[in-house]
Amino acid sequence: MRPPPQARADAPLAPLDREQAVVDRLKSGDPSALGELYEWYGERIYRQAILPRLPVVELAEDVLRDTFRLALERIHQYAPQGRSVFFWLRRIAINRALDVHRAHSRQAKLRDAVEQEPYSHTTGTPSPNPDQVSDRAETRALIEETLVLLNPRYALALRLRLLEDKDREECARVLGVSVGNFDVILHRATKAFRKKYPPR
Repeated sequence: MRPPPQARADAPLAPLDREQAVVDRLKSGDPSALGELYEWYGERIYRQAILPRLPVVELAEDVLRDTFRLALERIHQYAPQGRSVFFWLRRIAINRALDVHRAHSRQAKLRDAVEQEPYSHTTGTPSPNPDQVSDRAETRALIEETLVLLNPRYALALRLRLLEDKDREECARVLGVSVGNFDVILHRATKAFRKKYPPR
């Protein structure tokens, strides 16, 4: 589902009575009604709500698709309250875009930290670059599988600092060590991760 080229981002919102008729059809199980909402507001939501918060076209298009899928799943929760359904769709899109942006940033941070470590001296060859894995879901699964293979203390250090984005002081507190000791643990954890990645 890509932004429809015929729907301008600055086009006026549809009249409320027309919107409500389409929403009623959607609530009654008419799938074509979702297509009408998409034609009206897909481009506007993509350009105004998603892309500014997630400037990665592939991810932004995924979020647009997710927005309308979630709208279909949640349409019975929607109450118009005298305003356009666009604003409800926009809020779904913003929340989803922010979630995806945070997840994407955490994965990129972990990949960057791993890539900055020197190659393993035991093999003399670099581990495969995670960026070569085109499927983000597979990359995420590989990261999780690798963390399971690590010393639990190392895995926790990586999760806290790189995936949950906690500051060094908080990470050290959770592990019960000084900040200096935490830095050592994180360094060793990153090297251990690189040696294990990918797990298969």
